[in-house]
Amino acid sequence: MSIRIFAYGAGILYIGAGILGFIPGFISSPPMDAPSLTIEGSYGYLFGLFPVNVLHNFVHIGIGVWGLLASSSGAMARIFAISVAAIYALLAVLGIIPEAHTLFGFVPLFGHDVWLHAATAVVAGYFGFFTPPGVVTVRRTNRGTDNVKVYEEQPRL
Repeated sequence: MSIRIFAYGAGILYIGAGILGFIPGFISSPPMDAPSLTIEGSYGYLFGLFPVNVLHNFVHIGIGVWGLLASSSGAMARIFAISVAAIYALLAVLGIIPEAHTLFGFVPLFGHDVWLHAATAVVAGYFGFFTPPGVVTVRRTNRGTDNVKVYEEQPRL
């Protein structure tokens, strides 16, 4: 799978997760012992597992849009993957620190979000650091002119 496909797929998944976080049928109420948040809007558990609130949903949608935009080129997709790996690794660590597991009362990062954020960081890190770079090929479209087309291709292995 190319890094551009990863960015596009991650974009679709994150936009979908962000939208689902606003649909009451996919959200269950937080349990009585769940940490309280400063921003309680749409606070609940997506699929009964992942704690979310309105800010969490908007962050997912924003990262999804970023992924879709980044999928337009290999270089942008690589920057997206490396950035997502760093961001989600940080969020996974914050999720296991009791004083920071709600991002100081704004966004829930605890529970099943911890392993999901860690897995996201690992997968994004793989694509950001270990996939081969795309090869940019420039082809002249007409020998007598300066017209060129730029193609981004994956190297043949």
